[in-house]
Amino acid sequence: MNGQNKKMELLGTAPIPKALLAMGIPTMIGMLVNALYNLVDAYFVSGLGESQMGAISVVYPLGQVIVGLGLLFGNGAASYISRLLGSGNLEKANKIASTALYSSLFAGALVIALSVVFLHPILKLLGATPGILPYAATYAGIYLISCIFNVFNVTMNNIVTSEGAAKITMCALLLGAVLNIGLDPLFIYTLDLGIAGAAIATAISQILSTSVYLLYMFRKKSVFLFKIKDCTYSKEIMSQIFKIGIPTLVFQVLTSLSISFINNAAGNYSDAVIAAMGVVTRLVSIGSLTVFGFIKGFQPIAGYSYGARKFDRLHKSIRTSILWSTIFCVVLGLVLILFSTSILTQFTTGNVEMVAVGAKALRANGITFMLFGFYTVYSSLFLALGKGKEGFILGACRQGLCFIPVVLILPLFWGINGILYAQPIADVLSAVIAVFMAVHLHRRLEVC
Repeated sequence: MNGQNKKMELLGTAPIPKALLAMGIPTMIGMLVNALYNLVDAYFVSGLGESQMGAISVVYPLGQVIVGLGLLFGNGAASYISRLLGSGNLEKANKIASTALYSSLFAGALVIALSVVFLHPILKLLGATPGILPYAATYAGIYLISCIFNVFNVTMNNIVTSEGAAKITMCALLLGAVLNIGLDPLFIYTLDLGIAGAAIATAISQILSTSVYLLYMFRKKSVFLFKIKDCTYSKEIMSQIFKIGIPTLVFQVLTSLSISFINNAAGNYSDAVIAAMGVVTRLVSIGSLTVFGFIKGFQPIAGYSYGARKFDRLHKSIRTSILWSTIFCVVLGLVLILFSTSILTQFTTGNVEMVAVGAKALRANGITFMLFGFYTVYSSLFLALGKGKEGFILGACRQGLCFIPVVLILPLFWGINGILYAQPIADVLSAVIAVFMAVHLHRRLEVC
């Protein structure tokens, strides 16, 4: 009980810098390492060839859609849980946690089964060329099965963070990532399993992360019981989960669609261009997932403060989060700009086209990434406050409402440059929209 009281104190009364560091740093480290092991996957697979590198780039968005089911229930529940804990309703929060966990596993298993059955048509739709398809099918056949563990991990990640136990999330992600980094070269090269080895390494790593969360549950360290009998599918509970979870899922689906659009457009040129854009996506994801990790710590503080009507605390957490995340984004953006060519050369055995295309795209993404912290704070804030419609609109901008028209139209007039600059242009448009929505939000909060 003492540990549970400390979690509530952290969310409700601890100084904002201390609370953000305690909540944000563990999830940030966990997601940073998670992004790094995706990058390490790409690094080791790149030694097999551009087609193999293109294969994991094609499969990546499919995995993200499946993971989105964990976000649908996990993030949707987390927002509601934080507000319920802020208002002191632990019993209802426990029902939400159980409902979210078991629902995500059922939905995940169903979608994985359908994906395996229709694997080849899906991979072609995602941009697999004839040269990439065999490798993509091999990788996906193993990787997709393991995604059920990832669905569990993502759901628990959100629920556990919502109760103030961010360190558990860090441990789960960190242990899985470190194991994956160690297993990749072993399975790919030492055991000579090629791209199948990369998928096996990822599967084993996900199982380890799942084990950490299961241990946390079975040792009853959580404020929640996670019993199947506590699942409650009332209209009120499901609407609260879905009004936040559906925008999050849509955001994840749009992210996957944006990658598949890039892959299809790049496929008009060569496998090297697909591989280059896949590397750029993973490199930028290091920064974006790090920011998302930190904001994961901000969300429960914002939701709890809003539920407890502590508006001064809410405003301070917003200002501090924007400042800290923007400083990080500027520093990383400069690194991507200044060292773009050197970075890209690490992911190819000497393909000049891949380096040239990737470096150009990386520089453009580095410039606009400096806006990402501001945009992410507000796209997450609306969801934390239970404002699903606003969260949906803003969350859908960067990878959907702004990106899709740009990536479909720009290459028709600008060729390959339209592909390289599609995401940076979408970033700028999304940041502008975020400014207008932020101003409107603060005016509404002033009258609360």
